[in-house]
Amino acid sequence: MSISQQIPDNIKRVSRSLGFALWLEGTDDWLGFSLILRAWLTPRQRSALAYAALLSQDDVDARLTAETALSEGVGQPISPLFNHMDESAFWADMATPDELDAYALASFNRMAPQRQLAFLGFVQGRAAA
Repeated sequence: MSISQQIPDNIKRVSRSLGFALWLEGTDDWLGFSLILRAWLTPRQRSALAYAALLSQDDVDARLTAETALSEGVGQPISPLFNHMDESAFWADMATPDELDAYALASFNRMAPQRQLAFLGFVQGRAAA
């Protein structure tokens, strides 16, 4: 058995996705890659990757990168890969409390009145359960 056959599928997927993010270089591509990292790597693997990436930078850039990553949250939800509910749940797992509040309130305020009533009935029914 060759070495490439021994590499787990999740590691191959992450490696391939890293190549695409490096090649495409767009902000959305890198944000999408961070979602892939969260889905396919363990917290320890992600920490090691982040640590190695920060060590590759000079002190000023490393500090700026870390501060930016820690202060901005995950940004807006991306276009759905499978369906809107699946993608929004995935995004919500990583969003900061402020982001969750902002998008929930803005979404609710944009709903038609009858959808707001249906939504409130759903949420209140879940709270009672």
